[in-house]
Amino acid sequence: MHPSVHAVSTPDKPAIIMARTGQQLSYAGLEALSNRCAHGLRTIGLKRGDTVAICLPNVIEFIPLVWAAHRAGLRYVCISSRLTRDELTYILHDSAARALIISPAVETGRDNTVSDVPDTRIYTLGGPISDLPDFESVCADQPATPLPDQSAGTEMLYSSGTTGRPKGIALPFETDDILQPDALTMMAAGLFGINDQSVYLSPAPLYHAAPLRWTMAVHRLGGTAIIMESFDAELALASIQKYRVTAGQFVPTHFVRMLKLPEEVRAAYDVTSIQLAIHAAAPCPVPVKEAMIEWWGPVLTEYYAGTEGNGLTMISSAEWLTHKGSVGRSVLGQARICDENGEELPVGEVGQIYFSDGRAFAYHNDPDKTSETMNRHGWTSLGDIGRLDEEGYLYLTDRKSFTIISGGVNIYPQEIENLLIQHPAVTDVAVVSAPCPEMGEQVVAVIQPAHWSDSEEIQSLLAEELRQWTRARLSGVKTPRRFDFMPQLPRHDTGKLYKRLLRDRYWSSSI
Repeated sequence: MHPSVHAVSTPDKPAIIMARTGQQLSYAGLEALSNRCAHGLRTIGLKRGDTVAICLPNVIEFIPLVWAAHRAGLRYVCISSRLTRDELTYILHDSAARALIISPAVETGRDNTVSDVPDTRIYTLGGPISDLPDFESVCADQPATPLPDQSAGTEMLYSSGTTGRPKGIALPFETDDILQPDALTMMAAGLFGINDQSVYLSPAPLYHAAPLRWTMAVHRLGGTAIIMESFDAELALASIQKYRVTAGQFVPTHFVRMLKLPEEVRAAYDVTSIQLAIHAAAPCPVPVKEAMIEWWGPVLTEYYAGTEGNGLTMISSAEWLTHKGSVGRSVLGQARICDENGEELPVGEVGQIYFSDGRAFAYHNDPDKTSETMNRHGWTSLGDIGRLDEEGYLYLTDRKSFTIISGGVNIYPQEIENLLIQHPAVTDVAVVSAPCPEMGEQVVAVIQPAHWSDSEEIQSLLAEELRQWTRARLSGVKTPRRFDFMPQLPRHDTGKLYKRLLRDRYWSSSI
């Protein structure tokens, strides 16, 4: 199971198609380019076990470069193309990257601001950046045949940093055999039916764990990956129709944006080819998922997991319809709900989610953070909270760090957000806490309205409408005391919300 195998059996089959431009790369082309890049990585001095950082937007060269790093036996760190210079520099230092390959389309690279990172050689790909050397030129004359010392590399991905500094998740080098399938590939084939006939839509940034891992799994299995340069709701539907997409991996934000397209736009596209719509990354509001199942059919499969890979739950559409709001039952590891002392709670009680018997992981250069994820039983947690029902189905409540305590009452923002996103005037929403002299904390809803207006009068009217609408559906303690408005909320490209940034605004002295 490796794209090199399919380069021999189906050399002309498209391995990658870029959704917006239609640019294609066949399996033979993927094999040749990844080999040239692997030789190029050796040429710039990288040896087996070294770390290379890749900071690119979704371009056709992204995946061949990752496969090159994999077959060169490197640890590859795929970095968000939206990071600031300081954030990028932090990851380069923390990961001990010996080389960085960066695009001129990346904002932090346009003025060569990362060229002063000690011990990291920096190369450009896709155009010039000041006087940085061009990686494409390095690879141009390299052979299209495999390295003589091929061996399997591994990823080291960083968490999105939505609750603090990004944390590197270091995975071990498990094998030298590049043909050895990984756990996700086996799961994609065995549980999800991905095979050489699959046409997979990847709508999210490739530097994130799920899009990268799923795209590589599709290539191991011989399918075709349709890669969106950036997410656009109508283009996603058009791509599904044009390429007869059979599978895709989404986040709830993608569903919301597609559902909020005008009815006539949605109806214009044939999505009946979809057999599997995988979704994760954030809890999906029940009405949103109900609407997607009604539209696309019972093809949605949800899972709960983290980049850390310490556990996994999964649920099909059929199961979900009888367990609405659940993210499924344990598939990898065993989900357990624990109290603040790390002791297991009875069925139905809300507490912190741990996994026992899952895969071990470690945060790179941060043993204290690693140890904080464990309780005395050795079970590990990602910091989320939830509950289990009698059948073992897991229901997410929120992240522990986002829980609002008002007058001694625990309030979970996710419940309020799931309600507010249903209002037709709301495009996006975040619920955070703010100081309250009387109650300690108060609930604040930050709204991205469907139609932005700077008018204080219009926003005041909308705030009152949303307050009354929410109060009619939730208890008074959960109804936001304050509604604020932003033209766009600070979301990660994967759909995760940088809620920490919003919350910090209210707890700073300036607000």
